[in-house]
Amino acid sequence: MPTETSSAKVVAMQQKQAYAALHNLTFRQIQRGAAMYQQFNEQFAAATRQFADTAAQINRLALDNAEAVFGMQMSAMGNRANATFAFFGEAAGARDMDSLRTLWPKGVQVARENLESAVSTTQEVIGRQLKTQEEIANITKSQLEATTRRVGDQAQRAQSEFEANVAKATEQAQAASKASK
Repeated sequence: MPTETSSAKVVAMQQKQAYAALHNLTFRQIQRGAAMYQQFNEQFAAATRQFADTAAQINRLALDNAEAVFGMQMSAMGNRANATFAFFGEAAGARDMDSLRTLWPKGVQVARENLESAVSTTQEVIGRQLKTQEEIANITKSQLEATTRRVGDQAQRAQSEFEANVAKATEQAQAASKASK
């Protein structure tokens, strides 16, 4: 086997060092990229949590509203049905013309009360819907304001970092130009 010359050994050692240096540089770049993705992932996770919390608040309001509206409408329907069946019970018991004459105003009264009840219930439902929509709008508004503030703060920090980096780069460029003269 031929022995390697000392220059060949030096070249082989330099190649190993260059590979190690390149590998180390690549590893540092990967670490820097991973840190950038980690920051993005954390921001995305925080935004997702905030969105889920807000959606849960809005869903709770909507379900509470639906439950209350359903209860109001069922109660009003039950009252109207009771009044109507009571009237029909009286009408079925009428045997002569005089009792039929007294039924007419009672029928008109039941119809009027049923209509008033329906209108009143509808107004309550609309009022409740408006109140719920206002609460949802307030939640949405507060979330948008908070996001706007947060984005503004981040933009301001980025602007100040940029200005600091520009000033630093300018100083380094001036120092390098003075050193080269």
